[in-house]
Amino acid sequence: MKSLSLLLSLVAIALAVPTSRKPFLLNGVTDGFMSDEAVWDTINLDPAALRLVQFEGWDPVWITEADKIHAKQQGIPFMDITDTQDLGSFSTLTSHLKPAFPPTLNATEQVKSVIKKLSTDGMKANLQKFSSYRTSQQWLLSRISEITADYAPMDLQDLISVTEFTHSWGQNSIIVHIDGSAPTGTVIVGAHQDSTNLWPFLPAPGADDDGSGSVTILEAYRALIASDYRPVQDVEFHWYSAEEGGLLGSQAVARDYESRKVPVIAMSQFDMTAWVQSGTREEVGIVTDFVDAGLTNFNKKLVDAYLSIPYVETKCGYACSDHASWDKAGYASSFTIESKFENSNKHIHSTQDRIDISPEFSFEHMLEFSKLASAYVIELAGWKA
Repeated sequence: MKSLSLLLSLVAIALAVPTSRKPFLLNGVTDGFMSDEAVWDTINLDPAALRLVQFEGWDPVWITEADKIHAKQQGIPFMDITDTQDLGSFSTLTSHLKPAFPPTLNATEQVKSVIKKLSTDGMKANLQKFSSYRTSQQWLLSRISEITADYAPMDLQDLISVTEFTHSWGQNSIIVHIDGSAPTGTVIVGAHQDSTNLWPFLPAPGADDDGSGSVTILEAYRALIASDYRPVQDVEFHWYSAEEGGLLGSQAVARDYESRKVPVIAMSQFDMTAWVQSGTREEVGIVTDFVDAGLTNFNKKLVDAYLSIPYVETKCGYACSDHASWDKAGYASSFTIESKFENSNKHIHSTQDRIDISPEFSFEHMLEFSKLASAYVIELAGWKA
């Protein structure tokens, strides 16, 4: 049941049909920086620009970019559907493509051989660099290309493409595609490359949200290609842009795949994988709301079989990460997070989201999620004999 304060906030938003282009206040959030044009210039954002936003349980409503920031400050999740209003319109066509996931695991030796190649060394160096940039997309694109050249055998490189999915806001999503030997669909692993500060003129290192997820799946990709992995199904690794702005990047990608009727077998999101709260059991948080139940149960089997720590069920809410875009498009999607939601990192969306903020930030914990991503790919996409 929604809290009274949340309902009041959403009522305020719903009443804010744009008769004016001026920002309004939500629950008394001060507008000290709203009138400072120099601040907005530094983040290249028009605070008065109108966006069509979907909140859970409400009809879409036009609000300003400044209003979106206010909603973010209060922890009110949303999808910005301005450019993707038809996402899900073909979901009746894609939903029938959802597979029945394997009742048993069939690639134990192959998965274990890849897991042996995983290491925290590269993860540490990559995340240190990744979280030092204000905008890290070009560095990440270059790093993916370097890893591909350094670790994939030459004939495997012929099966790999690294492309940018362009967006109007300047930060592109990144898609790595590995051709399958006899594909009937695509297995997708995702994370988001962007980060945000609730006060947007301040730095947002985003080491955990979602630098950790981005580097986690990058390490899984490195270990797979270093193992000369040849999938049967097509495999893709996605790094989405503008998740923090309302799942903008993943919605655009999912809309494109849905419109082209791309047969996606499964999509698994890795968002925040580094934090182990002091005094709690180390575990993998498996999200159970707004996900595909069959794929989620399959992920539980992967954790039991291949990870050194157990899973715990948790809930994240509406539009809490990029898996929601794929779910809306009618595809099977899942989401794993660093812990129970209530035990996750409280330093996100601030200048404190750094790798050195606390011993609770754990690269060994991230490595467990790289194991999961590797196992997910191999078990679902197969390995050419």
